[in-house]
Amino acid sequence: MGKEISSNYSLDTKCQLLDRDLADKWGAISFPIYQSATFAHHGVGGSTGYDYTRMQNPTRQQLESVVADLENGIDALAYSSGMAAVANVMELFRPGDHIIIDEDLYGGSIRLFDEINAKNGIEFTVVDLSREDITQYIKDNTKAVYLETPTNPMMNVTDLEKLAKATRTAGLILIVDNTFLSPYFQNPLDLGADIVIHSGTKFLGGHHDTIGGFVVVKDEKLDERLRFIYKTVGAGLSPFDSWLILRGIRTLSVRLERAQENARALAEYLKGKEHVTRVIYPGLPEHPGHEIMKKQARGFGAMLTFEVDSAEFAKRILDNVELIYFAESLGGTETLITYPITQTHAEVPSELLKKNGITDRVLRLSVGIEGIEDLKNEFDRVFALAD
Repeated sequence: MGKEISSNYSLDTKCQLLDRDLADKWGAISFPIYQSATFAHHGVGGSTGYDYTRMQNPTRQQLESVVADLENGIDALAYSSGMAAVANVMELFRPGDHIIIDEDLYGGSIRLFDEINAKNGIEFTVVDLSREDITQYIKDNTKAVYLETPTNPMMNVTDLEKLAKATRTAGLILIVDNTFLSPYFQNPLDLGADIVIHSGTKFLGGHHDTIGGFVVVKDEKLDERLRFIYKTVGAGLSPFDSWLILRGIRTLSVRLERAQENARALAEYLKGKEHVTRVIYPGLPEHPGHEIMKKQARGFGAMLTFEVDSAEFAKRILDNVELIYFAESLGGTETLITYPITQTHAEVPSELLKKNGITDRVLRLSVGIEGIEDLKNEFDRVFALAD
């Protein structure tokens, strides 16, 4: 569905309408899965617009159109994973370039930057972008700024409009990973970002049954560069996985509203629990980024982090959860609890973990859509066993 048709609808309604196949003569409600590696031509010069699925596929293209529309971009590129999306964006840069990155990032991104990009000649400076002014870190060879907001796992919030003014003045590319909030709650392109990244595995897919990633842009020249890398490297999302994420987006609004409602309730609940020393959730008024989130986002999301008083207590919680899954990832309908220090951030340098406060007492929750009383009862049971 084109923007001229969908522009008057709310985001909730767009999630229902954007994957319609207006050219389908059969009247299918669900967009088809074009599970084909290659496409036949009608003759010389008679291309259907599709040649080879590595280059493009109708199902993937429909998904890209939907995600671009939800993020208010001119184009979206669908990748085989979130990390494939990040890796392809990093191909925009060359040896000798300098990039400023936030100090609190997903461990997989840090591993890519440290173990691959830095060894290939790209220089990184690690900065707390939620608190520091980047201008003092900009050098002649600085090309970009990369961040998440809120961050994973410590939920730091950066003022994107303020940061975008600084990057625009310096002529830098501003890259924002918007996975934690999704396009439903936040649109970084509208706030001045140049590139938005998503792990489509998370809230966009929403069911823990597919892996994918997205890059969304608003500049045609940048889009052309990324499309060239995309088709050359061959990291495109499969037709079936594209369809799974199309299906997931249909329930994006109701899933996120319910999960956010549960997250708010759990954040307040955990604040009152014995052994809990800190609850970090941007929806709490005492969170340092609360007012920024109210300004730049439409919600606070379904991710929260909490800290307990000992590593032993944290491990006993993980040993005893039943309703809640002890697993990596996030953004599905089920509530997941993660131990960042041994899972998502296991390979992050110890000095950076210490600086960010990611200790063996920190636990991350991706809150799902279960009944809130059931989730509270689960924590009551688990805390009693762990005590």
